[in-house]
Amino acid sequence: MSEGQAMILYPAIDLKDSQAVRLLKGDMEKTTVFNDDPAAQAKAFQDAGCDWLHLVDLNGAFAGEPVNGGAVEAILAATSVPAQLGGGIRDRATIEMWLEKGVARVILGTVAVENPDLVRQAAVAHPGKIAVGLDARNGKVATRGWAEETDIDVTELAKSFEDAGVAAIIYTDINRDGAMQGPNVGATEALARAVSIPVIASGGVSSLSDLIALKETGVIAGAISGRALYDGALDLSEALTALA
Repeated sequence: MSEGQAMILYPAIDLKDSQAVRLLKGDMEKTTVFNDDPAAQAKAFQDAGCDWLHLVDLNGAFAGEPVNGGAVEAILAATSVPAQLGGGIRDRATIEMWLEKGVARVILGTVAVENPDLVRQAAVAHPGKIAVGLDARNGKVATRGWAEETDIDVTELAKSFEDAGVAAIIYTDINRDGAMQGPNVGATEALARAVSIPVIASGGVSSLSDLIALKETGVIAGAISGRALYDGALDLSEALTALA
C-alpha cells in the first residue's frame, strides 16, 4: 500500500448456524449472536457506506467444507458491494463454486498451510480473487478453526506466497480476536513491511483510534472489524470517513 492511500474497512459477518455471531478468541463455545438475519446485517453495512464485506463460515472452518452456504448466498443476493469469504474452503471445486456464486475473493487459510500448491494454482487461475488467511498465536500459524497449532512462522509462510499472485493476506492475531483489546499493530505492520502482498489486519479492531493507528503505519491495506461495529464501540460511517 502506498502512502496516503485509503485503508479499506471490512465489516465482518461471522456465520454460525445461519446467524451472525462473534466468538471470543475463536472459541465456538463463547458465542454472541448479533443478528439472526445475516443478509439484513450485510445490507445495513452496505447502506452505511462500506466498500467491502468480510464473511466467515465458522462452522465450515471446523467442518472443512461449506456449512452456512444459504446464509452466504442470501448476503450476496441482498448486497452489491464485493464480499470476501473464508471458512472451510479447502479444494478447487469449492473455490470455483463460490466465485461462480458471486463471491469476489476467496480466503484460503488452513489449506495455505497444508496444501500451498493449491493456493498457487488458484491464484494463477483466478487473478485478484484469492486471498490467504494467516491466523497466528504468538507469531505461529494455527489452522482448522484455530484448533491446531503449528510451528510455522507467519512471516516465513507469507513470504512463500510472494510470487504467487495472491491478492491479499488477512492476518489475524488470535489472542486479540473478539477481545476488544485493540489489534496487534506492531506485528501487523512488521508483516506488511516484510511482503509486497497487501496485508489486511484482523482481530481486536475495537475503536476509531485502533483504525487510525493501523492506517498511520502507511503500509496496512485494510482492517476487519466485527464485534466493535455490532456493540457500537465503532461507528461505521464515522470510521469510513476517517479512513477515506
